[in-house]
Amino acid sequence: MTVRPMTQGDLALVLDWAASEGWNPGIEDAAAFFSADPTGFFLKEVGSRPMAAISVVNHSDEFAFLGLYICHPDFRSQGYGMEVWRAGMPYAGNRCVGLDGVPDQQSNYARSGFTHFGKTVRYRGALESGGPGGPAPADRSLLAAADAAATGVSRSRFSASWFAETDTRRTICLPDTDPAEAFATFRQCREGVKVGPLYADNKAQIDALLASAPTALGDGPLFIDAPDESPALSELLLARGFEPVFETARMYLGEPPAARPPPYYAVATLELG
Repeated sequence: MTVRPMTQGDLALVLDWAASEGWNPGIEDAAAFFSADPTGFFLKEVGSRPMAAISVVNHSDEFAFLGLYICHPDFRSQGYGMEVWRAGMPYAGNRCVGLDGVPDQQSNYARSGFTHFGKTVRYRGALESGGPGGPAPADRSLLAAADAAATGVSRSRFSASWFAETDTRRTICLPDTDPAEAFATFRQCREGVKVGPLYADNKAQIDALLASAPTALGDGPLFIDAPDESPALSELLLARGFEPVFETARMYLGEPPAARPPPYYAVATLELG
């Protein structure tokens, strides 16, 4: 019985597990996640059969993010989840570790020393109009710097991959606006399109960004993960007809980063923060 690092193919399989649990991952998430930290994904096997998984992605020397903590439904309540937990957590070293935990697991995380710092609500809404979209600015370092300022974490490897344009992921910046002032990444998912990160200073910028959702990514619903530290965004989404469909708790082991987000913001991905 072993716990070993995942390959990118393993990660794609685990994202299929996550999809079956309702997490609705992006079509190309495996490649972007793996680029963030290729040695931060762990898989429990018994006789070469995958049983359970966890990711502990070291974004920087000070901060890691835990996600994809999942056991295949056929093998739960057999201790496999605890085995990957014990194998994955030491990988973070002395870093602060963040996670977005589903309600059923929050008490378990608390027993491991994680502290509740707020919640994130996923909103679902209709795409009323869209545009052709376009590539992120050629100098993606501007977006990475804005992301670091908002989150308090310089996650350069993740940003380099996330803000790269692909067939299923586009980052939109508003015309005549500093590229780092108001932007949103749209990614095609198993269902619809998720928006994140999303950063803006006012309602007009949010409306303009949502109206720019690339139609090339499909005409399904939009999903936005809004933390309760951004009540203005939640209020706006509710006023625009979005409905809450999913909720997690943001929890930290250690001192959380000193984030400085704008008034309107949504997280990039619940799996990597």
